[in-house]
This record gives sequence, C-alpha cells and structure tokens, in this order.
Amino acid sequence: MKQIPNIFTLFNLFFGCIAIVLTLQTESIILYSNEEFTNSFNIPEKMAIAAFFIFAAAVVDFLDGFVARLFNVCSEMGKQLDSLADVVSFGVAPGVFLYQLLRISWMREQNGLDIPMGYLLPAFVLSCSSAYRLAKFNIDTTQQYAFKGVPTPGIGLLIASFPLMLHYGGGLIDINQWLINKWVLYALILLLSWLMVGNLPIMSLKFKDYTLKNNLPKLILMGIAVVSFPIFHWLAIPVIFIAYIILSLFFKNKSIT
Repeated sequence: MKQIPNIFTLFNLFFGCIAIVLTLQTESIILYSNEEFTNSFNIPEKMAIAAFFIFAAAVVDFLDGFVARLFNVCSEMGKQLDSLADVVSFGVAPGVFLYQLLRISWMREQNGLDIPMGYLLPAFVLSCSSAYRLAKFNIDTTQQYAFKGVPTPGIGLLIASFPLMLHYGGGLIDINQWLINKWVLYALILLLSWLMVGNLPIMSLKFKDYTLKNNLPKLILMGIAVVSFPIFHWLAIPVIFIAYIILSLFFKNKSIT
C-alpha cells in the first residue's frame, strides 16, 4: 500500500516526459511567394496534445497526495519524489513549450531561420526557477496551507494553456499574436520566474477546515473558474491564474500561516 502514492507520482513524471517528446515533434510551414520571403507557422496538434499531458500530470499530482493521506503513508521519500516529478512536468516541459514558441516567434521574421540558439535559451530560465522554487518549498515547513511564491504546478498549467489557445482558440478574445510575440514571451519568462522564486503570499487550494470565512477566496476562485470557461474557453486558464494571484494578495493576511 505504501508504494501506491509513489506510483501516482511516477505517472506525473511519465506524463511530463511524454509532453516534452510531443512538444519537440512540432513542425512549421514555410511559404515562399513571388521571390519575396514570407513565412507562416501553425501550432501542430502534437503540441496541443502535449499540453493535455501536462494537465494529466496535474491530476495525478493532486491524487498522489490524496492517496497518501487516504492510506496514511506519507513519507519523506514521497515528498522528494513528488518534487522531482514536478520539476519535469511543470518546469522542464513548460520550458520546452516556451522554447518552441520563441522559435516560432523568431521564425516569423525575415532570416528567422538563422537566429542563434542563445535567443531561445532564456525559455529555460523558467525551468531553473521551477527547480529553485521546489527546493525552497521542500525545506520550508510553513507552507502546508499557504505558499511563499506561486507554486510550480500553477505556472506549468498556465504555460500549457498557451498551445491550447493557439490551436483551439481563446473564446471571445483572440490573443494568438501576443503568444507568439517574442518580447511578450521574454517578459512572461521573467515575470513567471519571479513569481515562483519570490515570497508573495499565495493561498493554497487545500481546505484546512470547511468554514466560509476561511475558504471564501477559494470559493470565489471556483466561481470565477465556472463562469470563465464557457466564455473564454482555454483563455479561462490565464484568467483564473490572474484571479488566483489577486485573491491571494487581497486576502494576504490569511495566506501565510
């Protein structure tokens, strides 16, 4: 029984590895017309499928903790294994997503095929920040019901929504051009990395008790999620993420305990 939670954790890692492989198999369409170089790129379905594996990793990441508490088999090994899996699924895989999006962004420009790899490597600043965030979390015993910095899975799910928006659309608002704008991507890498390694008081989504007073921000967030998806489709995930940050800061006196 004690290995069952670890099996869920390894599925988290397994799904993250699949997401990386699928993301690296993307293709681009290059068009030439009238001797004038123009290029057009699509987001292949494989990259969108990779995003679904990140969401699958998030589901089993939640379940491993639930199963561990159910069987009362929480262990230090399980905690470390969970972080090792998270750094792949919610750190390395999203970094590969950003690498490919930066690649597509640069390739939309003339001579974009000749850009140095160094222009794309900032994507992995986010991966390094994820690893730092998880290591900091592991040695801090005060973050059971609240966080200092945005948790890595939240960042991973946000980035996983990008190829889904590009492939399936973002509902009422079209932000596709922003998601393949290199300057926007660079700014997001810096912002999201800072949100992880910083000490902003961020609420945990675990329920410590079932009183309305202590769970009001979580309930508001759930309401925003329910309303957002029918309206914004996959854009709902960034909307929920922003609401999560705002609610955490607004209720910050209850966030870090």
